[in-house]
Amino acid sequence: MIYIPKVGLVKMTDKSFDFDLIIVGAGPAGFACAFQLRNQNLKIAIIDQATFPRDKICGDALSADVVNQLYRMDQSLGEKFESFAQKIDSHGVRFVAPNHSFLDINYQNPHHGNSAGYISKRLDFDHFLFQQIENQSNIKVFQSEKVLDIRRNAEGIELKTDKRQLTARMIIGADGAHSIVNRKLGNIKVEKDHYCAGIRQYFEGVTGFHNNQHIELHFYKELVPGYFWIFPLPNGQANVGLGMLSSEVSKKKLDLKKELGKLIESKPDLKERFRNAKSLEKPQGFGLPIGSKKRPISGDRFLLLGDAASLIDPFTGEGIGNALRSGRIASEYILKAIENQDFTASFLQQYDHMVYHKMWNELRISRRIQMLLRFPKLFNFVVNRTNKNSSVRTLLTSMLDNVDLKKELVKPGFYVKLLFGG
Repeated sequence: MIYIPKVGLVKMTDKSFDFDLIIVGAGPAGFACAFQLRNQNLKIAIIDQATFPRDKICGDALSADVVNQLYRMDQSLGEKFESFAQKIDSHGVRFVAPNHSFLDINYQNPHHGNSAGYISKRLDFDHFLFQQIENQSNIKVFQSEKVLDIRRNAEGIELKTDKRQLTARMIIGADGAHSIVNRKLGNIKVEKDHYCAGIRQYFEGVTGFHNNQHIELHFYKELVPGYFWIFPLPNGQANVGLGMLSSEVSKKKLDLKKELGKLIESKPDLKERFRNAKSLEKPQGFGLPIGSKKRPISGDRFLLLGDAASLIDPFTGEGIGNALRSGRIASEYILKAIENQDFTASFLQQYDHMVYHKMWNELRISRRIQMLLRFPKLFNFVVNRTNKNSSVRTLLTSMLDNVDLKKELVKPGFYVKLLFGG
C-alpha cells in the first residue's frame, strides 16, 4: 500500500509561491498524481497544452492493470469507470505468428468489474479521467497553455507558459515522450534501441474480429521485433497500427506510414478483412520511450512520471497502467518531501527506487521477450506447439497476469519442454 499522510501532517502553503506543486501534463500519469493529492492541504496547478477532450495517439487498449490501478486509487473511481459507456470489453489476445498461424489466449477472470481488459479511445478515456479532477477545490487547471521554459533555483521552480509565469516548490513531468520537464531538468536521452516508433490509423468496417473482441498482435517478419495491431473499438470502428524499434526502422530505412498501407494491401488475411473498410483519418505517428533500461527519473525539485519517465512496456507497448501507477507512487514522495521540507535529488531518489522496485522485474522480462521476437522461426514454433498442448496454453494464459510465470518464456527449459511435449 502507498503511504498517504493525513492532511494535518502537511504544512500550510508558503505564500511566496503561487503553488505547492505544478504538474505538467493532464494525461493518466498527471491525473493519478493529482487525484491522489486531491484531499491534501496543497495548492496544485495542472498545465496541459491541449484542451480536453483531446486525442492521444495510442493503441487504445486498457489492460487489467489499468482497471486495478483505478480501484486502488478509489473504489468509487473504479466503479465509475465500469459504468463509463465509451468502451468495449476485451476478453483476450490473438497472437499471429510470422507464418500466419495464430494463438488465442483468453484473459484470466478479472479482479474487478465485468472484464479483464477494455478498449477505449484515448479521446474518451483521458477525458473521463480529466473530469474527475477538473473541479477539485485545491487543483487549478490551465488548458491550452504551452510550457516554454522551466527554471530551478535554491528556493523553488519558476515556470513560463505562453500566457503566464508561475512559481512552485516542486514540479512534476507527466507530459509524455517529449517532456519539457525532462528536457529542462532531467537527463533521459532518446536512444534508438530503447525507443519505438508507432503509427496509428482509425478505420470503420474492418471484419473478422474474435467473438470476444480479442485484441490482435500480428508479428510479420518484416516488423519483428515489432508488430502490426488491430484492436476493435466501439461503434464498429477499429484502431489499426504498427510499432517497431526505432533502431530497426533506421537500419531498414522504413517509412512506417507506407508500411502500414502496404501490409493491409498485400497480406491475404488482412486484405480480405479490409476489403470494405473505410479509413477515418490519415496515419498518425508517435514515439514510445520504452522501459528497457533504468534511467534517473527524479532530481532536485522534480519527478518524471509515465511516458516522460520511459515506463512503457517493451513487449506490448502498453504504458497507461504504469503511468497511473507512477502517479500513485509520486504522490507519496511529494507529500514526504513537503513534510520534510527536503526537495533534493538525494531525498527524491526514493521515488526512483520505489518505481523500479514495483516495475523493473516486468519491464526487464518484457525486454527479453521483445528480443526473442528477432527470431521468427522461434515464434512460429511456440504458436504451433501451444495450439497442440493444452497445458502450455493454460500456462501462457496465466503468464499474461503473472510476472513470475512470464519469466519462463525467457528460459531455454521452456522451449525444451515444448519440443519434447512436456
